[in-house]
Amino acid sequence: MRPDRLLALLLLLQARSPRSATELGAELEVSVRTIYRDAEALSAAGVPVYAERGRSGGIALLPGYRTQVPGLSPDEARALFVLTTDRPHADLGLGDALGSALRKVLASLPAGHRDTADLIGRRVLVDPARWGAVDDRPAHLDRVQAAVLDGRRLRIGYGSAGAGTGTYTLDPHGLVHKAGVWYLVAEHRRIMKTFRVDRVRDATVLDTPARRRSGFDLAATWSGLQDRYAAARTAVAVRVRVRRHVLPRVLRLHGDAQNREVPPGDSAWADLTLRFPVLDAAQALLAFGADVEVLEPAELRARLAGIGAGIAARYS
Repeated sequence: MRPDRLLALLLLLQARSPRSATELGAELEVSVRTIYRDAEALSAAGVPVYAERGRSGGIALLPGYRTQVPGLSPDEARALFVLTTDRPHADLGLGDALGSALRKVLASLPAGHRDTADLIGRRVLVDPARWGAVDDRPAHLDRVQAAVLDGRRLRIGYGSAGAGTGTYTLDPHGLVHKAGVWYLVAEHRRIMKTFRVDRVRDATVLDTPARRRSGFDLAATWSGLQDRYAAARTAVAVRVRVRRHVLPRVLRLHGDAQNREVPPGDSAWADLTLRFPVLDAAQALLAFGADVEVLEPAELRARLAGIGAGIAARYS
C-alpha cells in the first residue's frame, strides 16, 4: 500500500466529496477494490472517511474535514491554477509532484475559492512551447540538474548538430526553460554564458565545488543575458527595399521586436532597415529573390551580386 496514493485519495476527497469508487479508481489508475481497501486504511488511521450506498453514493469525508489556507484572495487562488503544460516538471522528474501539490492546495482552499480555482484549472492552459518545437527531453539534463543543485563543477562536450564539439569546464548557476528549450546558465572563465542543454553531447559532474557569485540572482542574470543576446543579433544594420506583397513575411522572419509592423504606403515598394548579428547572416535575404533589394551597405550589395552572378552562370 503506497503512502503517496493514500495521500492522493485523501486530497481528492477533500476537493470534492462524496465521489464514486469507479471515478477515484480511474483518476488514481487503480482498481475499485484497491480504492475501498485504501479507504479502509485511511479510516483505520483516524481519517473520518466512510462509504455511502446508493446511486448517488460513494466514498466521502465528514463535512469540514480539511485544512484551510489563510490569506489567499480569490485572484491569488485562481492564479495558482492557471495550468502550464507539465513538460518542464516532467523533464526534472517532478511531474507527479506538481499534480500532488496542486491537489493539496485545492483541497485546503476555502470553499468559496475552491470551485473557481478548479474551474480555471480545467479551462485555462498555458503552453510555452513553440509550434514545431521538438518535444524531446535533453539526454544529459539529469546530470546538468545534479550539478546545479549540488553546487558542483561540470565538464561538458558541447556543440550543435553538424558542428565540432568543444569541451568546457563550467561553474553552473541555474537552469532556465524558455519556449520549450532548456538552457544552463553557467560561468566559463569568469564570464556568465548560456548553454542549450540539448546541445550537450556528454556531461561529467566533478567533485570540485562550483564557484558561485555572491548575491547571484538567476532571474536578473537571465534578463541581462537576453539583453546581451538581443544586442548581438542586431549589430549590423541593412537598408533594404521590399515589394509589399512579401513585406509581411520579410518582417516576420527578419524584423526585430521594434520592427515587425508593416509600414504604410501606396507604392509597390517599401524601404526599411533590418538588423542582423553579422553581415553574412543577411545573405538569407537571397531567399526572396528579386522581391528584396539591398540598398546599404555597399559591401553586402556587392556580395549578393556576386552570389547571384554565380547562380546565373551555374544555371545558364
